[in-house]
Order: sequence, then C-alpha cells, then structure tokens
Amino acid sequence: MENEETGIAEQIDAEPELIFDKIDAWLDGFFRLLPNIGVALVVIVIFWLVAKGLAALIHRSANRRDRPSLAEVASSLVKWAVIILGVMLAITIVAPSIKPADLIAGLGVGSVAIGFAFKDILQNMLAGILILLRQPFEVGDQIVSGGHEGTVEKIETRATLIKTYDGRRVVIPNADIYTDSVIVNTAFDTRRSQYDIGIGCNDDWDKARKIMKETCAKVDGVLDDPAPETIPVELGDFANIVRLRWWTKADRATVIHVKGDVLQAVYKALDEAAIDMPYPTHVQLWHDQTDEHDGDRARQREGWPTSSDGDPKPRRVADAVCDKSAS
Repeated sequence: MENEETGIAEQIDAEPELIFDKIDAWLDGFFRLLPNIGVALVVIVIFWLVAKGLAALIHRSANRRDRPSLAEVASSLVKWAVIILGVMLAITIVAPSIKPADLIAGLGVGSVAIGFAFKDILQNMLAGILILLRQPFEVGDQIVSGGHEGTVEKIETRATLIKTYDGRRVVIPNADIYTDSVIVNTAFDTRRSQYDIGIGCNDDWDKARKIMKETCAKVDGVLDDPAPETIPVELGDFANIVRLRWWTKADRATVIHVKGDVLQAVYKALDEAAIDMPYPTHVQLWHDQTDEHDGDRARQREGWPTSSDGDPKPRRVADAVCDKSAS
C-alpha cells in the first residue's frame, strides 16, 4: 500500500503462523475443557431425567384429583424449571470462572427485560396458573364471560377455550377472565327458570295460579324439589302479571327445552280453563272539533260528555238555531 504523505509503498505481512498459533491455542483449550464438557453433559442428562420424573409425578398426582388441565401446566412448568437449572449448573462446570451468583444476577436482569417485553403474555400465564390452582370452573362447565357463553373445552396457560352453543370456538385471555366477572351456569346441579304470564284483570288469581303450578309440575324435566311456585308481581294496564318459577338441571340444553315445554303446556291449560291472556290494549279519545263550544276553553270538553242531554251540538247545528231565532 502506498503512503499518502511519502508516496512510499508499504508491504503488509499476513503472518499466517499467527493464525495457526491461535487455532492451536483454541484446540488446546478445547481438549483441556473436554472433561468439564463431559461432566456438564452428564449433569444436563441427570437434570433432564429428574425433570421428567417430577413432571410425571405431578401429572399423576393432579390427575388423581381429577384436574387434568392443572396436571399438564404444572408438570410442564416444573420440567422446564429443572432443565433450566441443570443448564445453568452445566455452564458453571464448563466455565469455572462463571459463578452461579453471576448467572442468577444475569437471569434476574434478563427476567425484568423479558417481563417488560412480554408483559401481556406473562400476565395471562400468571392468571392461567391462578385459575388452575383456585379452580373457579372446570373443563366441561358452561360459563358466561365477556359477552361469550359456552362450554369450557380447555384451560391453557395463556387462554381459556370455550365452545359456544352454536358450534364456534372462543379464545378468551386468562387475564380477562381473572379480572372480570364470570357466570358459571353449571356450578351447581340445579338451576331456576322463570317466566311472567299475564292474565285478564277480571280473572280469578287463585284459579290461574293453581293451574300454572299444577301444569308446570307435570312437565318432564321440572324438579319436584323445589316445587314450582307462582308470585303475583304486577297490576298491569291491561293484564295482571303472575311470575311462574320452576327448577331443572343446570345444563343449558335442559333449561331451554324444559322452558319451551312449560310455556306450551301452561298456555294450553289456561286457554282450556277460559283464563284470558290479553293482548296489549289502548284506549284513544278523539276530540270533535265541530261542536258549538269549539275554541271556548271554558266550555269545550276534551273527552266524553257528562250526560246525554248536555251533549254539545255541532257548530253548524248551533248556527242554524241562532239564525232561525234571529229571523
């Protein structure tokens, strides 16, 4: 290469012997570390076997308690935690200058960085673990969460999968489930349903209520204990409202089908007993703008006349009477 100031060409020596010396030093270091590498591999294998054993033990223990979702998640977490611990120990064996405290400190700093980067994922994971531990609902339960309703298919560390009643899958983040209210429809064996039925204002309350209860009790799927009951709840404008309540099994299929059977049976029974179930009724009063008092707010009536002999006469009739009197 030519120097810009002196214009004298300078020659660069590659010195390949230095490269070979470096490679030779690396190989010597590698062969010196071979025993440490062998021990590290043995440690990793031992920790891997221990991890599998602990995972299998936790999996069997959770399954015996009928908690398969917790078995999968807990066994997986324990397995990877033990494997990571084994890898960290193997690193300290291969590189003795690295102390376990240094790895733990580095892991702590890395965990903070990972926590900020994957905040939502870690939040859902923690919520999923808490859901699996506290078990507010199980796989197979029918729940309502976030406007979605269906049967729980699977509880994962990130999300809960539910199958809607029309055959679709909804994936709900565990953080949303854990922080929001959840209705578990199948938490108990039985569930109460109700329906408001209007009867005619002049019909017999006691007779109608007796027919409703007896008819409802005969429907298949309605439980005897607690027995069906009726409660008067409203004196309406065109009907008196009676609330009919009954109990069934908690699953949605039973609730929906039994409700339909109850409504059909009660309607037929009330109709056969001549109990009126009236439609909405409206009364409209029309003001006659042609009466003789039209425009006179002191005498004009907006509704029905007070008596037959005091009915206001149409203006044209009143004007004709006045004209005859004047002539």
